[in-house]
Amino acid sequence: MEKRTFSLKKLTQTVLKNGSREMTGRLRGARIREALEKILGGEKASLRVVLDFSGMGAIDFSWADEVVAKMTSRLWSGEYGEKFLVLKNLSPSQAENVGVALERKKLAVLTTGPEGWRIIGSLNNYLIHTLNRVMQKRQLTLKELSEEEGIEMNTSGTRLLNLYKKRLVVRVEGPMAGKDEPHRGRQYIYQSLLS
Repeated sequence: MEKRTFSLKKLTQTVLKNGSREMTGRLRGARIREALEKILGGEKASLRVVLDFSGMGAIDFSWADEVVAKMTSRLWSGEYGEKFLVLKNLSPSQAENVGVALERKKLAVLTTGPEGWRIIGSLNNYLIHTLNRVMQKRQLTLKELSEEEGIEMNTSGTRLLNLYKKRLVVRVEGPMAGKDEPHRGRQYIYQSLLS
């Protein structure tokens, strides 16, 4: 999967041409989101998009809702295809406003920075726990999760599938199981977005 990092500072200078570091207002947010959507629409293959907030100023709720929440909602619905979003280097105040915008719509996104990764927004505790397992191991199959957690295979499969549908993990097809294995057929490997 290809990874592309976009500096919001450079993107804002290119799209808005006003030199502002503040990410405020629904109209400004819509222009940034539309520029990002053109990039997403132009890519047919799987793509991990990292939005780098380094060097940017304040974010207000309207901008966060228009850019991050709307894009996350569209990612979850599959509108962009096999695309994933990671937010990088959010300041605490930026993370707070983005978090509120996501929580109001019951969405979540992975963030990363000097202190490591975390989820902002709204995500069930059992999915947070499962995501922690994937992030620790870098990749996980439903069989491994089932055995490690002592849960049924269908439960582990549902948890991993839900993380994938929420675009918080990547899913790749693994080798076919052999005839002698109790669970034959297609197997998937769920991987960290940071791998």
